[in-house]
Formats: sequence, structure tokens, C-alpha cells
Amino acid sequence: MSDLDSKLQRLEDILQGLGSVAVAFSGGVDSALLAQVAFATLGERAIAITVIGPMHPELEVRGAREVAAEIGIRLVQVPLEDFELESFPNDSRRCYHCKHQVFGLIQRTAAELGLAKVVDGSNADDLGDYRPGMQALREAEVGSPLLQAGLTKAEIRELSRRYGLSTAEHPAMACLITRFPFDEVLSIEKIRRVELAEDYLRSLGLTQLRVRSHEDGRLARIEVAPEERTVLLDADLLDTVDAHLRALGFRHVALEVGGYRTGSMNH
Repeated sequence: MSDLDSKLQRLEDILQGLGSVAVAFSGGVDSALLAQVAFATLGERAIAITVIGPMHPELEVRGAREVAAEIGIRLVQVPLEDFELESFPNDSRRCYHCKHQVFGLIQRTAAELGLAKVVDGSNADDLGDYRPGMQALREAEVGSPLLQAGLTKAEIRELSRRYGLSTAEHPAMACLITRFPFDEVLSIEKIRRVELAEDYLRSLGLTQLRVRSHEDGRLARIEVAPEERTVLLDADLLDTVDAHLRALGFRHVALEVGGYRTGSMNH
């Protein structure tokens, strides 16, 4: 048995031992594989739960529904009510504050559904990054079976290919709040401006990208995957991108010449 097969067996054993699970489900690479294995292992004793809040792009919410249908797992989508962006503590521990609310809601929903354990898609690679949200998961006693099984992102993608999941090659996604500097006051208007800007750039064929908002929403800093930077090195296209993002409300539009870098707003 290969090392990857051993990890998959370990993952199945962990899930089987839990009896029933609520999978915190974004429809991304990690949660999709976890949902797939949980459903294959536990059947109807595995349910996916997606929280819908102002920090979640519509693309992700819609994608979660599509991926859940692809897997065959039951999906429950619940709105995050009473989440006020303007008063949200957008400090260096914002991921903790956000996950505290999100997983509190998932825990309550799981209890109502009679499920024994909430599990999420954290993996072995997450231990090497700045992730204050992990503390919120520990406090809520959320299980991380992919992490427990020792699975890395590359291995999760490989297993996703085995299962034929459409998410196998999906780029990493992140909450829209991560597009803003710490301590800036947030608003629905700012969040939606970034979301629309990113949707537009994806329509150009770009895949791994972020639009970072600076100077209280006046400056858009575009990051794209290093291998995709040449797509934007066309004068006419740059003029079109500049005009489109200015029409959304940005006063200045800049391109990060170094390309996309995860967690760049943490520095």
C-alpha cells in the first residue's frame, strides 16, 4: 500500500470512528475531498453545511451547491445573520473572529441535525502558515480529519483526481475580508467592489487571482499567478482593465509585478 493509500485509509477510519459528521463546506479543493470521502464512508450520516455571509463571494456559494450535487451529499446552506461588516474587528486576528462566528453557527446547525461532529478541511500544509482561525476551530472542538491523516494540499489534489472531482485543479479561495488591510473599516460596498473586480478578471481567462483593496477602497492592486502575468502585459487589455475597475469605483489600479502570493495582506 502506498503512502497516499495509507493516508486515505486513515482518513476513512477517522470518519468512520466519528459516527456522523457535519462537513464545513465551501466547495473548495479541501472541503470537497473531505465531503466526498465522508459521504462514501458514512452515507447519509454525512451532511455538508455552508454558511452564507457577506464575506463569501456568490461564485463560491453557487459553486458549493454544484459540487455538493456532484458528490451526492446533502447540503444545508445557512445565512450568517447579525454579521455587521462595519463593526467587524478587522485586526490581525480577523480570521479568528470570523471563524468563531461561522463555526458557532455550523455547530448549532449540526446539533439541530443530530450530527455528532463538525469537521473542516484544514490540512497538513496549513500548519506552516499564519492562521489565527485555527484557534477558533480548536475552541469549537472542530475536527480536522485531513490534517489528522497527514494529507498535504498536493495529496488532496491527487485524491480528488482519483475520485474525478471537478475541484481537483481549482485555485485556492479565501474570504473576501482578506483583500483588505488590517484595521480598515469594512463595508458591503467595498466587499462587493472587490468581488465584481475579481469576477471581471476571471472572465478574461485568469484563474488564480486577488484584487487587494488599499487606501480605503481607492486603490486596487491586482495579483495574478506568476505564470499568468503575461496575459495582462498587453497595452490595450491593460487600458480595458483600468477602465473597468475605475468604473467600479477604484480611483487607481495597479498590477503586482511579483504575482499572486498567499497571505500577502498579513505582512
